[in-house]
Amino acid sequence: MKYDGYRALIAVSKGKAKVFTRSGLDWTDKFQAIADAVAKLPVKTALLDGEIVAFKHGKPDFSTLKNAISSSGEMTFFAFDLLQLDGADLTGLANKTRKERLQPLIDGKDARVQYSEHIIGQGEQLFETMCREGYEGVVSKRADAPYRGKRTQAWLKIKCTQRQEFVIVGWTTSAKSRGFASLLLGLNGPDGLVYAGKVGTGFSTGFMMELSDRLKKIERKTPTVKAPRAAVRGAHWVKPELVAEVAYAETTPDGVLRHSSFLGLREDKAASEVVAETPVAVDGPEIPIPETHIKVSNRDRVIFPESNVTKGELADYYAQVSAIMLPFAGNRPISLVRCPQGRAKACFFQKHDAGSFKGDHVHKVPIKEKDGSSEDYLYVDDADGLVACVQMGTIEFHGWGASVGSLEQPDRMVFDLDPDEELGFDVVKKAAADLKEHLAELGLVSFAMLSGGKGVHVVVPLTPQAEWPAVKDFADRFARALGEAEPDRFLATMSKAKRKGRIFIDWLRNQRGATAVLPYVARARAGAPVAAPVSWTELRDIDTAGRWSVRDAAELIARAGSRELAGWGLADQVLPDL
Repeated sequence: MKYDGYRALIAVSKGKAKVFTRSGLDWTDKFQAIADAVAKLPVKTALLDGEIVAFKHGKPDFSTLKNAISSSGEMTFFAFDLLQLDGADLTGLANKTRKERLQPLIDGKDARVQYSEHIIGQGEQLFETMCREGYEGVVSKRADAPYRGKRTQAWLKIKCTQRQEFVIVGWTTSAKSRGFASLLLGLNGPDGLVYAGKVGTGFSTGFMMELSDRLKKIERKTPTVKAPRAAVRGAHWVKPELVAEVAYAETTPDGVLRHSSFLGLREDKAASEVVAETPVAVDGPEIPIPETHIKVSNRDRVIFPESNVTKGELADYYAQVSAIMLPFAGNRPISLVRCPQGRAKACFFQKHDAGSFKGDHVHKVPIKEKDGSSEDYLYVDDADGLVACVQMGTIEFHGWGASVGSLEQPDRMVFDLDPDEELGFDVVKKAAADLKEHLAELGLVSFAMLSGGKGVHVVVPLTPQAEWPAVKDFADRFARALGEAEPDRFLATMSKAKRKGRIFIDWLRNQRGATAVLPYVARARAGAPVAAPVSWTELRDIDTAGRWSVRDAAELIARAGSRELAGWGLADQVLPDL
């Protein structure tokens, strides 16, 4: 669970404990009851990491915590990490191991100190449940990661609603008797504070009057940010000292909040540290290349001559993204685009086992063919399998719409929007958004994926229930219906001669034995682009289907853990009647 409280490090020594904020402030006096309870743990010395929360109606609530601090109310410390124990430094151990050392120390005798439970795997289901029940979100952690004490990709925050800290830069007056109409907000940028909008809801009357008094004490005559004159007419400006946490629905293109709500003041963070929270691409050492058991020969062979991407780089890319790729590509029959001498030389398509792959890293599954015979198809289930395919000259992975465990019941339906070469990408994006709406009218949730070529795939997850004939029939009739409704825009036949100025809705991938390119797969095209999942909101501002390449592994991994892509490609849904 992502707790809605104050992060705290608690140090224990000789039967006493001190509570420190994430910025190193000693706040023991604010949390004395918590410190006293932690001091009673059966340790000589220890350093615990966790979150202090207060509950409202059974859920952690930040406003309630603020009131509890000022009135010595009830609070609870949820310990989720153990960094030091009786003189031993545990930070180099795996996260899971540290928690195994932590759990026995918390005996449950004092309700003010609790062990923070976790779930291994099933992150999407947990996130969905937390959001549905009104919690803040989840924190995803690598089970094998050491403790770094800084922001890394080993810990990812996924919030149900967008929220972050802002610097209070002023207020606008209210025509009513209350203290102010709204707070003016800013964020630190490269050239100083930048205007970020305002917030005018979420305040109790008592707190508003208290905050109004504090603002008047730090009022100044000149503004600290540049802002649209109409938005700040009659504003009172303040020294940028106070930090507010705010929830909001979205931001405008120029970074101004929409539908914002005040959550509380953050006195554990300095105003100078408040910047826009965005996914951060981590440098190479923070995105390690997972160890595989596959030796890659000729690592320096250039596979993509236009960008000098080598075979070794391609193998490392697939190893790096294996964790985010395999949920979509693993354990399903695959076809390979193999280019042993590079993408500019002879390439060929392989879907059956031809004896190329030795060892047990690339698996085989027998599948019955139309003529009654059986052929071995290929599939992979780990990074070793992906890299083994690259070692044999593979660039692209294309997958069935069904898993090896449920071959006759597809778990996804794909519409590949393949435009006439004269059409711009904006036309394709509009078509994809329209398909999304048409599918939604039929009760189907869909997701967008850049193909890495020139089009967009509209992906519809399915509960593996309907069999291939039903899925093929649905996809066929859906595509033909769109072609008949808007013949100037769409067609459902493959003929290139008829495609002039139109988009082919390729529904043919939704039949037994057909394949579609899989998420995060490199394409055998100039520049080494990759197929990349995107949110529908992101798609509006992307200008090419090859937005990311194999050299963007860090960014792709960071994006995969972002709020924008939380739950991408996941939905329990069955085909409706059409």
